[in-house]
Amino acid sequence: MPKPEQKPISYAGTFPRSLDVKNRVTIPAAWLNGGPDEFHAIPGPTGDYLIVMPPEEFDSIERRIEQSDISPQERRKAIRIFYGQARAISADSHGRILLPEEQCDSVKLKGDVVLVGGRSRFEIWNAKRWTEFSAAESASYRKVAELIGL
Repeated sequence: MPKPEQKPISYAGTFPRSLDVKNRVTIPAAWLNGGPDEFHAIPGPTGDYLIVMPPEEFDSIERRIEQSDISPQERRKAIRIFYGQARAISADSHGRILLPEEQCDSVKLKGDVVLVGGRSRFEIWNAKRWTEFSAAESASYRKVAELIGL
């Protein structure tokens, strides 16, 4: 009998966590349940958080850059920076991912963090920064929610 097609994981929710002394953080079980245990991590473009994405999302970035309207030189620069900053990471048998030290340092991840779902990927924020950011952005979210009839 054919194996049923696996439904893609949708990273949803906000989960407070703590990094251990080795920079490991536990992924919510629902985010790993039957989904990938291999990821790529890259600092967000603003330097405020770490983006973690499964291989399919990671692989789509180059296509999106190549299909954009930016010049060939800018495309090459974007690809170079994106892939140069990316690191392969994987979940261990306890559902933890080990975050590279240089990435944790660059986005100031230490101690309390927050995992924030973003549908096809998720973000890891310093807990204090997340609190400040989400408070500042709540008015913008309310406006968009109203416009789309949420």
